[in-house]
Amino acid sequence: MRSFCEEKAQDRQRLPWYQWMEYSFSCDLEPCVSLAEPGGIKTKGTKKIFVNVKFEASDVSQEPQDLPVILMRSALKKKATVFRSVRQEKPEDYTLQVNGRWEFIYGKYPLCQFKVSKHNNTTHVLFLSYYQQNTSSLWSIEEPFHIHLLQGYRVNADEGMKVGVAGLFHGSELLCKVVTSGEVNVCSEPLWDQKLVFDISVSDLPRMSRLCFALYAVIEKAKKPRSTKKKNKKADCPLAWVNTMVFDYKDQLKTGEFLLSTWPSVPGDLLNPMGTVEKNPNVDSAAGLLIHFPNIRPHPLYYPHFDKVIATKVEVRDSLLFFFEDEKELLWKLRGVVRERYPESLSKLLLITKWNKHEDVAQMVTFLQKWPDLPALHALELLDYSFPDPMVRSFTIRCLRKLRDEELLQYLLQLVQVLKYESYLDCDLATFLLERALSNKRIGHFLFWHLRSEMHVSSVSLRFGLILEAYCRGNIYHIKSLWKQNEALNKMKALNDFVKSGWQKTSRQQMTDDMKLCIKQEAYMEALSYLLSPLNPSIMLSEICADRCKFMDSKMKPLWLMYKNKWVQGDTVGIIFKNGDDLRQDMLTLQMIQLMEILWKKEGLDLRMIPYGCLSTGNKTGLIEVVKNSDTIANIQRNNSNSAATAAFNKDALLNWLKSKNPEDKLDQAIEEFTLSCAGYCVATYVLGIGDRHNDNIMIKETGQLFHIDFGHFLGNFKSKFGINRERVPFILTYDFVHVIQQGRTNNSEKFERFRECCEQAYKILCRNGTLFVNLFAMMKAAGLPELSSFKDIQYLKDSLALGKSEEEALKNFKVKFNEALRESWKTKVNWMMHSLAKDSRL
Repeated sequence: MRSFCEEKAQDRQRLPWYQWMEYSFSCDLEPCVSLAEPGGIKTKGTKKIFVNVKFEASDVSQEPQDLPVILMRSALKKKATVFRSVRQEKPEDYTLQVNGRWEFIYGKYPLCQFKVSKHNNTTHVLFLSYYQQNTSSLWSIEEPFHIHLLQGYRVNADEGMKVGVAGLFHGSELLCKVVTSGEVNVCSEPLWDQKLVFDISVSDLPRMSRLCFALYAVIEKAKKPRSTKKKNKKADCPLAWVNTMVFDYKDQLKTGEFLLSTWPSVPGDLLNPMGTVEKNPNVDSAAGLLIHFPNIRPHPLYYPHFDKVIATKVEVRDSLLFFFEDEKELLWKLRGVVRERYPESLSKLLLITKWNKHEDVAQMVTFLQKWPDLPALHALELLDYSFPDPMVRSFTIRCLRKLRDEELLQYLLQLVQVLKYESYLDCDLATFLLERALSNKRIGHFLFWHLRSEMHVSSVSLRFGLILEAYCRGNIYHIKSLWKQNEALNKMKALNDFVKSGWQKTSRQQMTDDMKLCIKQEAYMEALSYLLSPLNPSIMLSEICADRCKFMDSKMKPLWLMYKNKWVQGDTVGIIFKNGDDLRQDMLTLQMIQLMEILWKKEGLDLRMIPYGCLSTGNKTGLIEVVKNSDTIANIQRNNSNSAATAAFNKDALLNWLKSKNPEDKLDQAIEEFTLSCAGYCVATYVLGIGDRHNDNIMIKETGQLFHIDFGHFLGNFKSKFGINRERVPFILTYDFVHVIQQGRTNNSEKFERFRECCEQAYKILCRNGTLFVNLFAMMKAAGLPELSSFKDIQYLKDSLALGKSEEEALKNFKVKFNEALRESWKTKVNWMMHSLAKDSRL
């Protein structure tokens, strides 16, 4: 990986100007929807795009479909007029920067597709041939596979227990019956010296076979008085686990002794095939297992080269031409039909492949070479740990190479997580991510932070650390910017620790003043100023505004930090630094909301969503974008009511607040923004099963856009108190929301029906893309989120998206949920009242 990245860095030095711009400042584009099409995104009342040219306070009018070069000609013409220049200047010699951002408008994209117009030589992996005269074909060895379990070290178990181990997997599939060692008397260094024979021949070992061991204690259960005739039962008490590959990275069957440092046990099954194959780096304290791979032959054994696999396939081409007895065998028999007619069902065919039969493996791998490329939504599924075969993963990367940069960014969080399923450090997925990161600085930025944020996790620190080193060696010029961001984050953490240690010892005002004085120190001002925002590298955080900074009321005392906008006079940029909260679930939820917005816009439906920036930067640390000119529903209700008890039931509070922020000529547009965004978040929170939806977790911008924050519970994991479920509606749709949608008139059913239609249209679009959401959540199992650790957690998503049902059935179910949310909204109001009263008592 290091040589690959360094060569990419040398290639970048030779890039022409335009390609360097594409790397450094990739265009931030909307989904490609033609405005001329009936389903295109409507820009209400707007036929042209107006661009303010900075050298003069005037607008340049352009057609939405104009290319940037046409805008540049207009700008140069305006410049020549203003400065009375007679010299002819070429548009190709200039580029257009978005005011206030490190973001540029260029390329062969229409102006309407830029988001800002809608909102303010090749190195190949060398595969050496190992099939020389002193090697044997692995597939010719029919004897059973076996290993020797020798000894344990630093085993921590109570006296009177006995200790044993067990395991052989391919992905999630158990290849043969689990083999258990003999029980030995417990001690810190138990001795087995035992041969473990597995019920699978060496010839049938898949390339990605992994041995999974579990170290456990066998406890004798005391018999009950009434069951004197029955023998005492035994119970297994898991102590530790560890996994290791059967083949090394050179495709060679392992031989010799290996000392495996184990990991602490996890709830559930004894064996953990989904876990890492890395050894625990805490070798001084972790329990260890010493095993021995025998020399089955006097010379090395290698997994067959692809040419051998193809030859074997030809030899057994008639072996399956028989009638089959069950559905799996029928699907295998019809695999040719599946490839031609249903290529997206490749995952199902791979799951029923008998990976412990090398003849079947040969046929499947051969079939894969002629399989048509899959779209990303189906290809992503194949990166799950259930599909470890290297040919399958190489095929998947081949499919993902067709992703555009902005599409790859949308899935980057998941692609980093499934690196944990890779069996070797040097793999196709890591190379692919590095290649794209070294070709696009924005991808490199977020790859760096997704990797950096998990460097505290022992099981991935080696892998992620090596990838980070490879990236930095391939992009020396990016290191300075990333180092500056990391330095600023360290100062933010020190500042937050200072606030946490002193806020209870003094008044809030005094602590705020002390915090501001701390920021004004030279070391803090220098570290916290003039850096690119980790949330969005297009935004420069210039000088920090110490006097406008504060800390928030929640338990971890997040920092509210304000920065001057270098390019826009009087404008500011705000970020929230959190230390002590895990932001990964918020980051995932906001990613899904952003994906929903993209899918809706592709269908011509703009629901004015606000998927604000959120980035985990380390162990329970991270940043959140401040959405300016917004307030919580709780604050709006409280400021428009006499008491906290009645605030939640004030139907007019929201509409009156919007009226106060929007003159009559802008009020209709604000209500339109509220209607569309409310529809979007109703559907999004229902599909994702977002919980804890009180009135401090829902906000509104002064322009009317509604949005949700704080996604600590999702996938139907709703909060309860005293055994009573506090979330008793599918989503939040209160009558004060309806009051705004209907413009304050109770008989304005036309507006409400349009709102309902927006909800239904949005829901149908998500259902049509349900597989993509399920696959993305499944890829996040490796993240270790408490509410997303198994396929059972994803069942809520399958149900909410009505996977397997027709569109009519899905819509019928959603209509039931919609009516329920409206009918039971009084329960939401009661919850909001209780929340407001509880908050008032804490203040």
